[in-house]
Amino acid sequence: MAALAQDMAISDRLAQLVSDTGGKTVTLDWIMAQLHERAFGLFLLILALPCCIPFLYGLPQIVALPLMFVSAQIVLGRRTPWLPRSLSARTFSAEGLSTLSRRSAPWLKRIEAFSRPRLTALTKAPLDRIVGLGLVLFSASILVPLPGTNSVPGLAVIIVAMGLLQRDGILVLLGMVLGTAWIGTLIVAGATLASLIKGWIGL
Repeated sequence: MAALAQDMAISDRLAQLVSDTGGKTVTLDWIMAQLHERAFGLFLLILALPCCIPFLYGLPQIVALPLMFVSAQIVLGRRTPWLPRSLSARTFSAEGLSTLSRRSAPWLKRIEAFSRPRLTALTKAPLDRIVGLGLVLFSASILVPLPGTNSVPGLAVIIVAMGLLQRDGILVLLGMVLGTAWIGTLIVAGATLASLIKGWIGL
């Protein structure tokens, strides 16, 4: 069963995950337990998908901390993700998971059709630790309490996760460039705003 899941297309694996839900809600711990050998990439993908819905408040902030925690484990060199009870007990509604799977499937299939193993060194140790550090920063930026700030870093995490799953270093690079550009934009915007505020109050 695990081997079958390993060979299944990512969009199909998400659909199967939805079909396996047995109630109205599922925990992050349950989701992790279903992912087998592809746990890191698929878990990152599932956590990041809600973040790509513009002007969606609440849910992106709920998944951002687990996303950061799992990303940090890539930096530390863990091969399988782990969450403390306080995070693993967080829940998704089964209906929400189904909606995410249905809406994301067409886009995931397009990425799957485009991707293939290349620059694979970026998808495994030791270079994947640098990628993990980027994912931590992108995940942290999702916590910024401003309208629309979750979509771009969420998309960056999804592209990187797909690259890791497909062993496609080009996708990993694209996601890293997008996320890094976003972090740079936040820093510049923050510095500009701070300068304006100082001017207004005469500092």
